[in-house]
Order: sequence, then C-alpha cells, then structure tokens
Amino acid sequence: MPDAAETLAARSLLSAAAVRERANQLLEHALAGRLDHFTVDLGRLEACADEVLATIEQNYPDLDIPFHARWRHFSAGDIDRWGAVASAVEWEDAAALARAAFDLAIVSVLLDAGAGPDWRYAEGRTGETYTRSEGLAVASFDLVIGGAFSSRPEDPLRADVDALASFSVTELARGFQVAADNPLVGVEGRAALINRLGQVVAAAPDVFGQADDPRPGGLFDVIAATAQGGRIEAPRILEAVLVHLGPIWPGRIELGGVDLGDTWRHRLAAAEDGTHGLVPFHKLSQWLSYSLIEPLEWADYEVVDVDGLTGLPEYRNGGLFLDTGVLVLKDPRDAERPHEVGSALVVEWRALTVALLDRVAPLIRDRLGLSAADFPLAKVLEGGTWAAGRRLAQRRRGGEPPLRVVSDGTVF
Repeated sequence: MPDAAETLAARSLLSAAAVRERANQLLEHALAGRLDHFTVDLGRLEACADEVLATIEQNYPDLDIPFHARWRHFSAGDIDRWGAVASAVEWEDAAALARAAFDLAIVSVLLDAGAGPDWRYAEGRTGETYTRSEGLAVASFDLVIGGAFSSRPEDPLRADVDALASFSVTELARGFQVAADNPLVGVEGRAALINRLGQVVAAAPDVFGQADDPRPGGLFDVIAATAQGGRIEAPRILEAVLVHLGPIWPGRIELGGVDLGDTWRHRLAAAEDGTHGLVPFHKLSQWLSYSLIEPLEWADYEVVDVDGLTGLPEYRNGGLFLDTGVLVLKDPRDAERPHEVGSALVVEWRALTVALLDRVAPLIRDRLGLSAADFPLAKVLEGGTWAAGRRLAQRRRGGEPPLRVVSDGTVF
C-alpha cells in the first residue's frame, strides 16, 4: 500500500508550477557556480533576445504569431491539411470536431520525439519531403486520416482503444517510411507509447468514454468540465493530461504509487518531502497541452493563463541558449560526447532552458512593446525561441543540436 504522504508529494510534481519551481532552483545554483556541467551568463540574454527578434521579424513581420503547437507542423509547406479534412466532414457538433482534433493531436504528439538527423518523410499527395518535426507531424497526420487508429472504416478520424493497443512496430515503420537508408530514432519506444495509450484509455471508460466509446479524444469532455463561465485555465489542461495520460509513459521513477513520467534526479533539487532530488519536466505533456488549446477554442471555450504552462525543455530552446553563450559548458569536450537523457548534464540543460525562457521572454516583449497578455509564452516559443534555436543550429551545424542526447523516442 503506497504511503499517503509520498503519494501526495508525488502528485505535487504533476504540474507546470512544479516544473518552474525546480528549474529555477537549478538556475540559482548555476548562478552561484554550483552546477557540475554549466555556467550561466545572464549578460548574454540581450544577444539571445536579438536572435529571437531577428527570427520573429523574418517569420512574422506583422507579429501575428500563433501559439506554439502541433497544428503549426500540420501546416508544413503552408498547407492547411487539418482545415481541408475537417471542413469536408459533417460534424454532429463542435464537441465532436474537438474530440477528433484531440485524437489527432494526442497521437501525433506521442509520436513526436526527435526523429534523428537522417530520417525524412515523402508526402505522396504533394510530392514534398519533410524532415524532423514537420516530417513527424505530416507522417502521423497521414496515419490518422488514413484510419490507422480507427476501428470504424466509416469514421477514420478517430483513435479507438483496440487499434491503438494493437498498433505494431511494423505498422509504424511502414507509415513513417522507415528503412535501412531512412532510419528513425526510437521506433520501438514510439509504438510502445501508442500501445500504452490504448491500454490506458480502455482501462478508464468513465474518463475517456463520457460521450462516445472510449477514445483519447474523450479527454476533451474532462477538460471542458473544468470550465468556469466558458473559460478554461491552461494549467488545468496539463493536470488532466498528466493525471489521466500519465500511466502511458515508461516506468522510470515512481513515488507513492505514482509514475512520475518525464521526471529525473539531480542532487541539488531540494524539497522537504519525498520529492527531494527530483526534477520534473513533462515536456511532451506540456507540448500536448499547448496543442489542445486550439481544439478547445474551436469548441467555443476561452483558454486563459497560458503562461501558467512553462517553456519546453527540448533541444531547440536549449540549443538557443548554448549557441548564444547564455549557457556555457564547463567541459567543452561534453559537446562531442553522447549523453543519456537522465544524466545530470541533460537534466541541468533542460532545467536551465525552462528557467531562462522565463528570463528572455520579458526582454522580447519589451523590445516589441507588447504585454504578457498580448504576447504570452506560447507566442514567444513559436515566434520565437524554438525557431531561433533551429535557425542557429542550421547555420552552425547543418541543423544538428549542440549536444547529443541518447533518447528512446519518448522524451525529446
């Protein structure tokens, strides 16, 4: 029987606030020179902001920046793939459309960890070839709209538990065009995530089957029920994702019977309870939360407190700070070595990325003359830090990140 106090402590890590608090702990240690692998030069934040602003001016000169979300990648090549598909369907109501959009976003985000440098996806309908995030998005989009996760031929735009639970590595490899000369990182890990998604949804029909047969898109009804006066707080989206989809993640650290998912150990993370030494990130869960905002808005809900979520601790945002000199490796040779995702170096890099995104965002807003309400973190990321990190990586290393992380396809 799990200890009640440990269970309560574990659940405290299932929030964006916990991610932000532990990240800032490690930033304070970095500024005091106590981290093992990085130093921080806050004097370089202005130069970092310059790179972000140059990217915003190039990509969004009118400052009409959408939220950082999976839907941007579904529009790779300036093609509104989802709009074209959704407009051709006679939806029963806005909630039915939202559930289908949730199905698509959830499946696609779970398949979204880094692709590796050599993989690409050739889109048959356009003749275009995409790599990395855009390629993963278009490949997963094609799988979903092709009915790969539906048990109903007449309704391909859904994800059903049986299809998810039985989805094979072979099917994933075929759908993503994996071959000896087109390798994709973490194929087995991605397929296992999809299988666990089906199992978790099937095990909780009271959660995922409130208005339909159990499906990931049933999470829409759970989140919609938190609305007050038609408004939904963004952190409630993440909490629903972590509580109800948390069991899909590979077992890493468990506390009080709670699997903590994308949470890792660091000796300097302090707490007065059983979470001492633990640093949560919930990167894919937060990426998913950002990606569920628009489907909720399509169902006429207003999503507020978007800055209650954190910046995403992944290699584009993290690479931005390394490439602009805000972060400096104490041992330059670490740039040449591969690093396990749970290593102290990677945990430090990710935590500092979260904390520094909160530091650079106000500089960018001030230079643009915009408030946090008008230019939330989700726009800073999209406009933004993620795109600037990618641009610098392309310019300096042909697109490769500044650090090599060994991942199983379920984190980065």
